[in-house]
Amino acid sequence: MHLLKSFLPSTLLSAAVSATLQVVPGGTWTATNTGHHVQAHGGGVLKVGDTYYWVGEDKTNGSAFQNINCYSSTNLVEWKYEGALLSQTSSGDLGPNRVVERPKVIYNKSTKQYVLWMHIDSSNYGDAKVGVATGSSVCGKYNYKGSFRPLNFESRDMGLFVDDDEKGYLLTEDRKNGLRINLLSDDYLTVKSSTYLWKDSIEAPALLKKNGVYFMFGSKLTGWDPNDNVYSTATKLSGPWSAWKGFADSGSKTYKSQTNFVLPFGDSAIYMGDRWVSSNLMRSTYVWLPLSISGTTASMKNAVNWIPNISAGSTSSGPTENSYEGETAQLSGGAKSIACSSCSGKNAAGYIGGSNAGAVYFANVSGSVAARTTIRIKYMNGDKSERFADVSVNGGSAQRVAFLPGSGGEPDSSVLNVDLKAGENTVRVGMQEGWGPDVDRLMVPIS
Repeated sequence: MHLLKSFLPSTLLSAAVSATLQVVPGGTWTATNTGHHVQAHGGGVLKVGDTYYWVGEDKTNGSAFQNINCYSSTNLVEWKYEGALLSQTSSGDLGPNRVVERPKVIYNKSTKQYVLWMHIDSSNYGDAKVGVATGSSVCGKYNYKGSFRPLNFESRDMGLFVDDDEKGYLLTEDRKNGLRINLLSDDYLTVKSSTYLWKDSIEAPALLKKNGVYFMFGSKLTGWDPNDNVYSTATKLSGPWSAWKGFADSGSKTYKSQTNFVLPFGDSAIYMGDRWVSSNLMRSTYVWLPLSISGTTASMKNAVNWIPNISAGSTSSGPTENSYEGETAQLSGGAKSIACSSCSGKNAAGYIGGSNAGAVYFANVSGSVAARTTIRIKYMNGDKSERFADVSVNGGSAQRVAFLPGSGGEPDSSVLNVDLKAGENTVRVGMQEGWGPDVDRLMVPIS
């Protein structure tokens, strides 16, 4: 393997390494430069050059507006926090106790401006407006223009779509009348006219176009609770549109998620959904899965992990994994084995961090090839806020990893993207200040 690696072109090596990184639906995703779980809920993704930009809601302190955040990535797995496009002001639409949801950014080629639309509301959802802002760079500061009701109709959950002819459209849920597609003005700053209205109660709209067919995805109205999301198809935005039907396994409630965006990717697409936790919104996670598109049919299956191959524009199943139990690893400082009835071995490595700097050290972690890959840390966190750990692989510099509060009785997964050697590796999980998570086990890709 080492001989083969030495003769592979660097471009192929880069593609091979990139392709081993995995998306873990529903996991804790730590931003590479903040050490905190990514806060970009209800958002959308825009690709500029070779970089993906993810814009979404900051729910760190609950439902009231805090920031519209922007993150960047070149591989859809590792996300860097770039900054806030808009932040809370002292009063007005962006003031305290206001609702700002479903932010989406599109680029206007004629004005050379990035245009941000969002749902603007009062805390009791009585305003039902859209807000508009503009920026000269995708992740820079935006200038807020104000809010209004599009064509004088209520607007709550919303999305945006730019067609092949550069015409822009607002997708808007009008609670009294249904789900609307509205044509935007040429500068994308206002609404020009109505294109189509479904009289069905559908929210969380996301629109995709593949091979001349439009797919509108959306959610039924069940509040923060998930449901079996649906889609409708047409060959013209003005219709006729097909009846709504499901695209995930019936009864799965879209794998406990709600549509927020559908990203075109190669010959198919990627579904991007939110797994809301209404009792503690900051610990909501993201369910991203490959979406299969064939003719007028969309379908999606659940996965523990999966691989986006950026260079090929394709996705593949995630690797099988070796498991390494926390309680049987080397425990130091104050760390010790604790009972955990829902953990794989009925025990976990607890008391990580604290005043005695407890740590768990995994020796002989096997790597099939030398590559950058994704490890899942199965853990328990009984707090209502994030815990953290500093994780070092093969004695290298530690990286901060976030662990969201527990979602129930079962251990959750936190994502760790690392460089593994071919052969034996070591992984150390510790914390110098505060308490880290209780570590159930490491899940390490076999190949």
